[in-house]
Amino acid sequence: MSDAQVTFDPKNMPFRRLGPSGLRVPLFSLGGWLTLGGTVVGDPVKEIIKVAFENGINLFDTAESYAKGHSEIEMGRVIRELGYRRSDPVITTKLFFGTRSGPNDTCLSRKHIIEGTQESLARLGLGYVDVIFAHRPDYSTPMEEIVRAFNYVISKGWAFYRATSEWSARDIEEAYHVADKFNLIAPIAEQCQHNMLHRERPEKEYAPLYKKYAISTTVWSALASGLLTGRYNNGIPEESRLAAHSDDFRETIKSLDGEEGREKIRKLQELTKLAETGAY
Repeated sequence: MSDAQVTFDPKNMPFRRLGPSGLRVPLFSLGGWLTLGGTVVGDPVKEIIKVAFENGINLFDTAESYAKGHSEIEMGRVIRELGYRRSDPVITTKLFFGTRSGPNDTCLSRKHIIEGTQESLARLGLGYVDVIFAHRPDYSTPMEEIVRAFNYVISKGWAFYRATSEWSARDIEEAYHVADKFNLIAPIAEQCQHNMLHRERPEKEYAPLYKKYAISTTVWSALASGLLTGRYNNGIPEESRLAAHSDDFRETIKSLDGEEGREKIRKLQELTKLAETGAY
């Protein structure tokens, strides 16, 4: 790590409390799913994180499975090389998919939650993350085991808070019931897909949870994998994300060829026209 200490300047970035916790997070964050450690490695990773940090973005999100662990490696390396105080960046990672295919290397057993956390911290080169997410629900493991395991991770100081990603409202409600029954720590946030084309779950299904538990959301795919930019209005360009990661977006690409997909593109073309000309 560099001996120099860089002081974080939030500029005019709005900050909000994450759920019922006291943790303040910026309105925008930087995620590393298909880029950091995947299509982007080395010095460009440093430049991306540096630009984000210098413009008030200090929340960096990754996962054990992103680029098979290399996203965590690159993110941790850059944060150390840039000389950031550990108290300045808010680092979040996620557990579920793992980096290997062994019977206990995925999902949310106590074994994988604890060992997966330790491996993520080793790749990041950090003593703790600020928030650790359950990347998906696990119906093969009892909820009590899941809640107790994350509680253990927090009690060991390996994470300060826990959260969920792509859990149903019923799953989150169950986690809260178990946490309340056994005096354990409940999730503070849900990381869900939320954009103009995907609104039902975050705006309706979770609405009672916002009111009852004051949880909040972090968002992935805010631009619907780029569809809302208008880039795919006339097909899939060769150098686009969908083309470069066709395996990851197989279902999305397939859906665009169907009747529903064509109707979606038609609506997007109208939105593009409105954005460019102000005329509908």
